[in-house]
Amino acid sequence: MPARRGGAGRRLLLLIFWAGLVLAVLPWWLTTPAGSLSDSGAVALAAGRIVGLVAGYVMLVQIVLMSRLRLLDRLAGEELMTRWHRDIGGALIVAVLAHMALILVGYGALDGVNPLVEARVLATGVPDMLTAFLSAGILTAVGLFSVRAVRHAMPYEMWRWLHMSTYLVLYLSFGHQFSLGQQLFKPGVVRTGWLAAYVGVAVLLAYGRVIAPLVFNLRYALRVADVVAEGPDTISIYLTGRRLDRLKVLGGQWFRFRFLARGLWWQSHPFSVSAAQNGRWLRLTVKVVGAFTRELRELESGARVFAVGPRGSFTAARRTAARSLLIAGGIGITPIRAMLEELPPGATLIYRASTPADVVLQREIDWLARARDVDVWYVIGARTDPGPRQVMSPTGLHQLVPDLERRDVWLCGPPGFVEATQKLVRRSGVPRKKIHLAAFEL
Repeated sequence: MPARRGGAGRRLLLLIFWAGLVLAVLPWWLTTPAGSLSDSGAVALAAGRIVGLVAGYVMLVQIVLMSRLRLLDRLAGEELMTRWHRDIGGALIVAVLAHMALILVGYGALDGVNPLVEARVLATGVPDMLTAFLSAGILTAVGLFSVRAVRHAMPYEMWRWLHMSTYLVLYLSFGHQFSLGQQLFKPGVVRTGWLAAYVGVAVLLAYGRVIAPLVFNLRYALRVADVVAEGPDTISIYLTGRRLDRLKVLGGQWFRFRFLARGLWWQSHPFSVSAAQNGRWLRLTVKVVGAFTRELRELESGARVFAVGPRGSFTAARRTAARSLLIAGGIGITPIRAMLEELPPGATLIYRASTPADVVLQREIDWLARARDVDVWYVIGARTDPGPRQVMSPTGLHQLVPDLERRDVWLCGPPGFVEATQKLVRRSGVPRKKIHLAAFEL
């Protein structure tokens, strides 16, 4: 059974983040005389430069969060990393736009023109400014496409490639930071420190995104062993490889899989493992919902698989209590089914599904219920049906799990289901620190 992990890693990362932010702004504070802020234009420029330093630092942090470093996953957990990535991304867009607006207002006031005229002058007459404006536009577009309603209306792979354009923003904004930045264009300790930060982030990115995945796949050489139908619209894919007994993966974790077969090789998607590590094979269970997942049914034995992972902190290693309540919706049962093998006996599972046909892996779940002393409740029907409404309420949860407040609660399923159930569990008296959500990367 995995050992429990505490919050020391999260506190360490927060300490590093705030210390880095102070160091990013400190050069402006030390080199700017108080008497230089004598008019509104100078004040706007000063504010713009401060916000620019913050934006440059936050951009580097955002890239590190996207680097897929397993160390960050182990220290903070995937759920928190995903939340930080989302929140920092929003703050970054605000900071970049504020930096641009304040600089235009400041220089416009000094030149006696309005900000729009100043923008045209800078873009056409100052080297590296056009690429800076372009990077701000790309970043804003990425933010708009990340709004949930817009994101869900787009094909997954298209949204992913648009999101990856954040790396282009880092490249396009690099020039104006070091050629025009008040604190960065002069040779010295500050400029050298920022250049070192850029190089360090690039190294971390190359390691997490390229080197580590290549080493992993050369070591384990995953291939498709079999594709098994679990139901009318659900399949399980069994993978074999070399030295799988040395592969460290916990129930609840996920990989990003790229199946190197015709029509599939150009896409990669995240899937949780649906069975605990056994040293012989890995298994992922997939609901067929689109063109990509339909083609997975036709995978042939022996097809090579490029995998990145394992990732995620939705594992028994994050537990804080001896007993757990697991709530799954639909195909969200797959990581929870794997976790049941690693959590202490005595857990309770509530499995929500619209119809009996939507219940996945029921035979295995029933077997685990007997072997691991798990209380299993299948809650079938629409949200408005009397049965589900009764169970999925504070009163209903306490009737099934009287000691609910003292348990860890694990939630996995569609985003709307997880969001609504998280609110329900909070209303039922469970502390936030005991609620664990399955989260895939952005």
